[in-house]
Amino acid sequence: MKKIINYFLQGLLYIVPVSVTLYVVYWAFNKIDSILRFQFPGLGLIVIIATITLIGLAGSVIIASPINSFFQKLLKKAPLLETIYSSMKDLTGTFVGKKKGFEQAVLIKLYENSTIERIGFITNEDLSSLGIKSGKILVYLPHSYAFSGQLFVVDRSYITPIDRSSSEIMKLIVSGGITEIEK
Repeated sequence: MKKIINYFLQGLLYIVPVSVTLYVVYWAFNKIDSILRFQFPGLGLIVIIATITLIGLAGSVIIASPINSFFQKLLKKAPLLETIYSSMKDLTGTFVGKKKGFEQAVLIKLYENSTIERIGFITNEDLSSLGIKSGKILVYLPHSYAFSGQLFVVDRSYITPIDRSSSEIMKLIVSGGITEIEK
């Protein structure tokens, strides 16, 4: 019975936002069509799309920029929060932003005589700013079934590139190896 209730609530989480959005668009479409003096099929939809776009433009210029600069000033006063925020922003940008951070999937050996290897992604190949000698790189190892991972400094000799797309490898890791990669 608990599972059924859980599935019902989960179904509501999917249906309610979509239903409300469709209802608001339908209501706005009818309202705009009733306000317009002449009949032109689809004019209400065009007006809705244009209005939403203009609101988005105005919001980004009038609201988002001042709030963002105020938020940045606030973060400067709280270094711990700034560190957490900027780390999460960079990580999110890695997955959905313009600068992709997980481009090269690799297989790494953690120890010299180890037969166990892990799959990860090269995140930085120049560690001179950290004072780390050349020949070492940063490799991020994501955890399965979680939005977390570990960062390792690894000797280049322990790295073997994987000839597959990063998105395929990430799905494989996150799924715990269940996802099949096409040949």
